[in-house]
Amino acid sequence: MAGIDQLEVVSDGDGVYDTPEGSLDGEEDLDIGSMVEVVIKEVPRFGVIRWIGNIPGDKKDGRKAAGVEMEDSEDGLSDGTFSGKRYFSCAPGKALFVLLRMCHKDSRFLESVSSNPRASLAFGSMDCQPVGGSVAPLSAPDDVRAMFGKNRGIQGHQNSCYLDATLFSMFAFTSVFDNLLFRPQTAHDIKEYNEVQRVLREEIVNPLRANLFVRADRIMKLRTMLDHLSSVRGLTTEEKDPEEFLHSLLAQILQAEPLLQLSSGQEAYHYQLFVDKDEKLNLPSVQTLFDQSFLTSDIKLKQVPSCLIIQMPRFGKDYKMYPRILPSMVLDVTDVIEDSPRQCIICGKLAEYECRECFGQCGSGLESIAFCAKCMDKVHSHKKRGAHASTRRLKVPPDFQMLADHCGTIPRVYMELFAVVCIETSHYVAFTRCGSGADATWCFFDSMADRKGEQHGYNIPTVVECGDLMQWVGDEGSQMLHAVTDNKALPDLPRRLLCDAYMCFYQSPKVMMYR
Repeated sequence: MAGIDQLEVVSDGDGVYDTPEGSLDGEEDLDIGSMVEVVIKEVPRFGVIRWIGNIPGDKKDGRKAAGVEMEDSEDGLSDGTFSGKRYFSCAPGKALFVLLRMCHKDSRFLESVSSNPRASLAFGSMDCQPVGGSVAPLSAPDDVRAMFGKNRGIQGHQNSCYLDATLFSMFAFTSVFDNLLFRPQTAHDIKEYNEVQRVLREEIVNPLRANLFVRADRIMKLRTMLDHLSSVRGLTTEEKDPEEFLHSLLAQILQAEPLLQLSSGQEAYHYQLFVDKDEKLNLPSVQTLFDQSFLTSDIKLKQVPSCLIIQMPRFGKDYKMYPRILPSMVLDVTDVIEDSPRQCIICGKLAEYECRECFGQCGSGLESIAFCAKCMDKVHSHKKRGAHASTRRLKVPPDFQMLADHCGTIPRVYMELFAVVCIETSHYVAFTRCGSGADATWCFFDSMADRKGEQHGYNIPTVVECGDLMQWVGDEGSQMLHAVTDNKALPDLPRRLLCDAYMCFYQSPKVMMYR
């Protein structure tokens, strides 16, 4: 670490401190995971404490040192080793070892902007005061239009895009997750529950809806809490996936009720599609993959969820099963709800049986496996289907069975797509429906769309209206897509939606009203 020893940074030359005594006013309630700044050549540098302790060979016993993972790499810094010994691990050129007293809380994240202007200046001087009370999602046309533009949405910082895109999807234009903001603390919650909930509500969600902007330091406050309080590590600095954030926030910190109750007895906050690749499918829809996955796993949902988060058959940025997936604007979940009335695929009457081996033979999707007793016998009288062994009787609610002959068409259960989180080269963005219903416009959100300054600058979040998106993802759009085989020939935003989809968020407005 040549050139740093005179700045009260631990020299890596001989493994000892070769620094002046300096001030003793540091160690201000700092711990592993604390966001700190260290002044080097009169310029503040920022990072996270990864290790605290004593280093052998210190000329002055008892002095504490800190191993800091810096935001930016510098010449002369290591990957977490000092004098040949490893104290923590990070990317090469980011590990700084310094006297703990030289570390101070990161001034960009201090509460009082007036007492330390850097807290605002570091992120573009945009005002972002906490907003109390309850603020409804954006829905009025003028409010929605006001969201479009630069410095809109959530400002990204230090690999935060996985969280920015997910939070924007969850709260900007829908209230389906608002119960997280107001559930009272119980004896089973962690002691920090109220503070985490307050930060989420008053420093992130309410400012997003009221002022259309959330500054990066507000997000970092939540990230720091999650990093300390959950089992997921590296939430303040490292690249993460949305499901890791959701597990940390929903399952471990807020202990929210799982969104999905499965017939297997399991509970979940999102559903991962597990399918075998069908080489005949050039442009599968989410509906098609959803039906295939539930058929293969042979499970059902115990009830219609208020929100259904579906993870696409891909693994991060490295692998995706299909080069394109068409997001289904409406998802039919009728046939995956346990004990829900279904109609016979042949005659339309109340279904009493299902046969998984009949999938796709008398129609498409999961509705093709449901039959009334009469049609069940008729279909399986054919020699190709006579040996089917997966037939099972459906449980139909007695009240509905009595009314079946008088109710006409059996209603189907649909959920509407309200957001898609996408990933391209490790960067997450989001497409969101600006309200509810088929006529609602869509927008594209990128928390790091632009940047002011270089190494020590800040990101500029941007929200863009997607007025022509539906012409590519609607019924007519799928026909156009079959004609365009080269993804590079697609317009940028439709291409990103179709090729980079990572998670699709569906909601049931009816269920939201009473759950």
